Amino acid sequence: MPSRPVPTGTYRLQLRPEWGFADLAAQADYLASLGVSHAYLSPILQAVSGSAHGYDVVDHSQLNEELGGAAAFAQLREALGRAGLGAVADVVPNHMAVPTPETANAALWSVLRDGPSSPYARWFDVDWSVESHALLMPILGSRIGEVLDGHELALDRSGAEPVLRYYDHVFPVRPGTEDLPLPQLVDRQWYRLAFWRVADEELNYRRFFDVDTLAGIRVEDEQVFAETHAVLLALVREGGLDGLRIDHPDGLADPGEYLRRLRDATDGAWVVIEKILEGKEQLPHDWPTAGTTGYDALLRVGGVLVDPAGKDPLLRLQSSLTGLPEDFEQVVEESKRYVVEHALYAEVARLVEVAAAVCAEDVHLRDHTRRGLREAIVELLVAFPVYRAYVVPGEEPPAASVELVDEAVGVARAHLPEEGHATLELVRELVLGRLGRGPRRDEFVVRFQQTCGPVMAKGVEDTAFYRWHALVSLNEVGGDPARVGVSPAEWHEWCGRLTADWPRSMTTLSTHDTKRSEDVRARLAVLSELPGDWAGEVAQWRALAAKHRSDAGWPDAATEYLIWQTLVGAWPLPADRLTAYLEKATREAKVHTTWTEPQEDYDTGVREFAEKVLQDSEITAAVSAFVERVHPHFRSNVLAQKLLQLTMPGVPDVYQGTEVVDLSLVDPDNRRPVDYALRRELLAAVDGGERPTTLDGEKLLVTSRAMRLRRELPEAFAGAYEPLETGDEHALAFLRGGRVAVVATRLPAGLARTGFGEAAVSLPDGTWTDVLTGKQFDGGAVALAELLDQLPVALLRKG
Repeated sequence: MPSRPVPTGTYRLQLRPEWGFADLAAQADYLASLGVSHAYLSPILQAVSGSAHGYDVVDHSQLNEELGGAAAFAQLREALGRAGLGAVADVVPNHMAVPTPETANAALWSVLRDGPSSPYARWFDVDWSVESHALLMPILGSRIGEVLDGHELALDRSGAEPVLRYYDHVFPVRPGTEDLPLPQLVDRQWYRLAFWRVADEELNYRRFFDVDTLAGIRVEDEQVFAETHAVLLALVREGGLDGLRIDHPDGLADPGEYLRRLRDATDGAWVVIEKILEGKEQLPHDWPTAGTTGYDALLRVGGVLVDPAGKDPLLRLQSSLTGLPEDFEQVVEESKRYVVEHALYAEVARLVEVAAAVCAEDVHLRDHTRRGLREAIVELLVAFPVYRAYVVPGEEPPAASVELVDEAVGVARAHLPEEGHATLELVRELVLGRLGRGPRRDEFVVRFQQTCGPVMAKGVEDTAFYRWHALVSLNEVGGDPARVGVSPAEWHEWCGRLTADWPRSMTTLSTHDTKRSEDVRARLAVLSELPGDWAGEVAQWRALAAKHRSDAGWPDAATEYLIWQTLVGAWPLPADRLTAYLEKATREAKVHTTWTEPQEDYDTGVREFAEKVLQDSEITAAVSAFVERVHPHFRSNVLAQKLLQLTMPGVPDVYQGTEVVDLSLVDPDNRRPVDYALRRELLAAVDGGERPTTLDGEKLLVTSRAMRLRRELPEAFAGAYEPLETGDEHALAFLRGGRVAVVATRLPAGLARTGFGEAAVSLPDGTWTDVLTGKQFDGGAVALAELLDQLPVALLRKG
């Protein structure tokens, strides 16, 4: 197997049918000139037809034909090779999509046709013990009786094999049943066609979060692992891929074992995992991975540019405007409880059934009722503080896992009556695998952990983050909205630990999953420094906008406050992008409207309000004036966070297009086409010696110089991390490998009031050149005012 260098810097690309392998190949020389070492590809295996993201894989045996297929990928490899670039790819091991009329899923089609006897039955987590002995397919627009009576379902014999058709949906027919009357034929299949609302209560297969169309696969099975990874592993062996990014490892039965198997199959290739670390949670040190995909780094980079002094004023402002509680944990609990009782009801029901079966097997446990088990399981899921505790059936749980479970048990106990405490203790022992081995006991250990992740993701990131708006730049994947600001001391300590423990972990600022792009967050961070000014602006805008509210009073105060922050963060923002974002935000919040039960009056009121606000010249002028006023601070934050992320410990990733200012919102807004012609033009100007006159040009200068320097001096950036004293809270500085010094401005609004004065950074002996400006400095004390007189950041190279 060819040797594969660890990336010095990656560039994340969102491949899609209209922009595939050939389009990327045409940009290979640009990526190389930008300074990256590897193109970082979104999933490349065959996905559902028209997929805009590739996570809905339907065929693991081939590269995505809509991206160009194997031939175009071979040409891409050649183009990347000529440019001196490697490639890493996103891997989706946890789930695949159900069949569609446009794209067959041979594995699941076989299971739907042949049931447990299918050679692919082992691929999926299906409970065949249900009364119907059928795989639930909740795709009907009304109840099955109405569908049959309305003749919406029909048998089609026109193809190679008979199929059942329901509008755009197609399903196989179990051999030997095609001549039965339609109601009996429907009843005799290995799948049960059902009203879509049945899914949340009776679903009998593991899915991805609450998405019925993504079925979980049992990659823990060696045969399933081999068959679903064959193409990707072949590419690694042949040198077509140098590394892998693993999507949602917490959904797997045993993430650690999966990573060990992947290490062995790739001969230790660079692998990073999409793992969300909560609070002080640490990545298990025995996992063979380079680290995470960087949400933990994103939290620190953004946090060190947020002023903690703004926390209390912003909390009071939110409370006075919206009535929302100042305690974010209250919102989290309510949101997780909602998700457990609604979207993930079926997953909880399965846990209850498994726990009840365990109790039925042991005479000592039979007095624990289903109701008691459900109450205990629900409270423990709501209380669980992280995505999962890594307990493996048959192994003694790690001390950290026991501590996490006990923390959650302590919280859950307070929500249960005293008579429920014994059942809660039983559930604790089940979760930790301490009631012995057996199919049901082992299943509970695994399934509970596979449910914790969806509760966290759907309850916190996809519900609570859309309900609480104190400072929405903090409402980010892997973030904590209640944690306002990261001190320089904490930043240095964390970077030191990253250097020691996970030096090859990925770092990032924007991804396909971030709620807002890095630059939207950079502008909103300024509000933490100007809470009083911000409160005054919002009061003015609300008064001007009062006439635009609907007769019913929509939008509600919380949503309106979100609108003002969204406008400022992403300004200028056209109406179509704002209204699309608000539809997603309000439905994810699940307070006044939801995806499954949209409230037309509310949705209309919010949409019309947003449109009228953007048509009101007095309001837009006021918003524009405020954005212009904070632009110098925004500029500083944009450049500071980019330089910090690109030079801190780890392997930096640049999300497509964010080498210049990008003001995108949550997907699909952040998957819009990238104007590479503009970026090429800007880079050519910078490389030609022109001093950038726009923030786009300055950000591209910072990105290209930092990425090129990493590629040129990999040993320096793989070396030690040393804090540098600046003597001023408005500057953060550090040394990499003794050869590169980084200085970045923080809290620029405060700095504008005080200036740097006599503050200086102390550089080691030698001559230091700022690769951003060309200015040279001798070692020793260098005045910050002189060092940062052209740009709010400096990237200094020794020698």
